[in-house]
Amino acid sequence: MSRLEQRFADLKAEGRAALVTFVTAGDPGYDTSLAILKGLPAAGADVIELGMPFTDPMADGVAIQLASLRALEAGQNLKKTLEMVREFRLENDTTPIVLMGYYNPIHNYGVAAFVAKAKEIGVDGLIIVDLPPEHDAELATPAQAAGIDFIRLTTPTTDDARLPKVLERSSGFVYYVSVAGVTGAGSATTEQVSSAIERLRRHTDLPISVGFGIRTPEQAAAVARLADGVVVGSALVDKIANAAHPGQAVEDVLALCGDLAKGVRNARVS
Repeated sequence: MSRLEQRFADLKAEGRAALVTFVTAGDPGYDTSLAILKGLPAAGADVIELGMPFTDPMADGVAIQLASLRALEAGQNLKKTLEMVREFRLENDTTPIVLMGYYNPIHNYGVAAFVAKAKEIGVDGLIIVDLPPEHDAELATPAQAAGIDFIRLTTPTTDDARLPKVLERSSGFVYYVSVAGVTGAGSATTEQVSSAIERLRRHTDLPISVGFGIRTPEQAAAVARLADGVVVGSALVDKIANAAHPGQAVEDVLALCGDLAKGVRNARVS
């Protein structure tokens, strides 16, 4: 089993959802970002999405756009992001890491070189928001051939006619974007999330993680009662943006992660 399969299987056996945390690699600088990355599992993160900074993050809201800019201005690039994963794996060989971002940096790096390096250092999955299934040959096919999961995004506007195509070669888990729009924009109601998950389960046996607009332990708990995973990104990234110094950034992100983890882990406790 892959790390993602193992993690979701273990959590299903425990009777709880996964806390999936997103941070941007290199934000606000390499050392601080690496300290946050290394600290997330102990703070309660079950799966980590690590954003690959990009100059034109069109699917992201202001918070993550600014995080990308901070990281790029600090000198972050794809090579350094892969190095961060390598350093993380020296201490942690169990927490799944998913790289999330856009295709352009990978294309520039070279797909074959990227896939080989990602596999070597322990990347478990990819979420590439601007590569639809029609372009699987670009990256999804070689990544999955190397044993790296390719995780698809589904949205409220992905109808039943489109879903089979989107999910056909998905692996790892399905990321349900619970609101139409960019990251950090609004949140869906419990009823909307419940209905969406019910519909997705008719099309796939993969774990379903729900993200976009989840900022508090209470919101995380509400989603954790329904989904297999709860994704939180912008709320964590905001802690970095609002920190007075790097040490505070680390402390505040990990503290919020801990609070979110309590919400998720207690969600199904009667």
